[in-house]
Amino acid sequence: MSVAALADLPPPGLPEIAFAGRSNAGKSSAINVLTDQKRLAFASKTPGRTQLLNFFELSERDEDKQTVARGTLVDLPGYGFAQAPLAQREQWDTLVGGYVAERQTLVGIVVVMDARRPLMPGDETLIDFVAQRQTSLHFLLTKSDQLNNTERKAALALAQQRAAPIGARATAQLFSALKRQGIDELAYILAGWLRS
Repeated sequence: MSVAALADLPPPGLPEIAFAGRSNAGKSSAINVLTDQKRLAFASKTPGRTQLLNFFELSERDEDKQTVARGTLVDLPGYGFAQAPLAQREQWDTLVGGYVAERQTLVGIVVVMDARRPLMPGDETLIDFVAQRQTSLHFLLTKSDQLNNTERKAALALAQQRAAPIGARATAQLFSALKRQGIDELAYILAGWLRS
């Protein structure tokens, strides 16, 4: 389901994992690769296409081959330079800020950042905001295939340094949707959040 206002949020239920990031960081591509769906989240060359909170139920089959709901993935509107009027961007900020601050079933946030430009001011604002509520954080450094080995190591070291003061609830990794690298590591982190 998709919602445009906090009043329309579904009742709290299963644990929720939110994906947040700049409008051009590769958030939709990461969600699609993780879930093995081509167009679950709409990936576009035009930044800012996600304008609602989009909720996707995460499920798996148990030993009896019955589908069992395990949690919810929430695709948040991107922040940054989205090509939208200021009033609309402010509405998105209110929606995302209210969801992150108040949602009781939110167990973790994946902060999606372009590995070539991690920890931009918008990323830092989100991290500082989330750190206040003691929610788990995972820094997902996307598009890492576009860096050489030295640059990848440097980007990961920078993200790990930023995560260190937050403590054990903050982690970081490299990821490439194009090369399908880092999927298992990301799935492992998120599964741990859903089990805790």
